[in-house]
Amino acid sequence: MIVHRPSRGPAHFQRLYDASSDPWQFRTSRYEQAKYHKTIEGLGDRKFRLGFEPGCSIGVLTRLLAVRCDALLGVDVAQEALTAARMTCADQPWVRFEQMQVPHEWPDDVFDLIVLSEVLYFLSPTDIISMADRTFATLEPDGLVLLVNWRGRSGDPCTGDEAGRIFIEQTRGWLSSQARHQEDGYRLDVLRRR
Repeated sequence: MIVHRPSRGPAHFQRLYDASSDPWQFRTSRYEQAKYHKTIEGLGDRKFRLGFEPGCSIGVLTRLLAVRCDALLGVDVAQEALTAARMTCADQPWVRFEQMQVPHEWPDDVFDLIVLSEVLYFLSPTDIISMADRTFATLEPDGLVLLVNWRGRSGDPCTGDEAGRIFIEQTRGWLSSQARHQEDGYRLDVLRRR
């Protein structure tokens, strides 16, 4: 039987940002740049009215998503990350940022794009289910959900594969798989509202 840890809390991310302004090397990692390319490619040619990116960190992916959105909300639990994200996207006034701990806190907006990139495995299975339910409640008809999960092992509550499987299973009745891309390092799932 697999024993899952509780969701990572704000203190965990505070420690990471205290140690580095870019804890995952989003700005410099070849892995991250290749993954971002595939992430944007997963959106197809579609333009979005309002996008939502929980766990936006320092805004590197946010900046790329913003080009495809009329408006975009990025949220993170770490204030240091949000300060950097605001600087990263300073020339994109249609992007806004808020401090928020998902899934316990969630915006009131309704979105046609929700990007959950490398955030789900920081959550417990119960919180992943809650994230799926929150997504359902705030996703427009024909909205798109993009999941990106690192497939390596760590001390996080779930592996990326487990996190993706839990989310997809919880949303099976109302989201359908539009595309899937998998590499050794990560998996990307594009889901569309039925």
